[in-house]
Amino acid sequence: MDVTRVSALREVLSGSPLLDSTRSFAGSLRRAVTRRSACGLLLVGSPDYEPWHLAAHLDDEAGWSQVPSLAPTLIRHQVPGTANAPPQLRHDLRRLAAAGRGETVLVVTPQAPGDALLERVHDARRGGATVLALAADAPELAELAHESLTVESPDEPGFDLVQHLVGAAAGERPRPWSRLAGPAGLARVVRRFTAEPVDRW
Repeated sequence: MDVTRVSALREVLSGSPLLDSTRSFAGSLRRAVTRRSACGLLLVGSPDYEPWHLAAHLDDEAGWSQVPSLAPTLIRHQVPGTANAPPQLRHDLRRLAAAGRGETVLVVTPQAPGDALLERVHDARRGGATVLALAADAPELAELAHESLTVESPDEPGFDLVQHLVGAAAGERPRPWSRLAGPAGLARVVRRFTAEPVDRW
């Protein structure tokens, strides 16, 4: 989804609970990575879901918004065995377990997180890291997180749409938003704005 479509989507959803919740969550993310003691953003998914797409969006937003701390380090469940792997692909769950005060851990997955991930997230929180979760219904993960955003329809394209909205909002400066009644026609909006764009991010 390109920038123009994201802007149009947010205009259509203006004031809806979906847009309000994604902006609120994105605001928490931005505050976590820009506070005085902040020292890094770690992004991790589940064993079968790596949030490459959101990693790319946040990296773009970091440049556009001039908030370099939004650029994440992607944590992977399986790291390539070669010593020639790029630096950004060398971080596994041990890095997550070692997260400490000042770091922010963002867990993004439409699937069950699994015990191994939950244990590492628990280690990170115990070490002083701020934990945020964008996920499907995952009570154990939500309980570990300082703030969570539950995606009621984790299937495609709904989960990707929420990531687009969070990524775009994370680069914005905080401002007040109006509230309207329910996200009417959300399914129609999702179909309209998730078609393959000509220009990609």
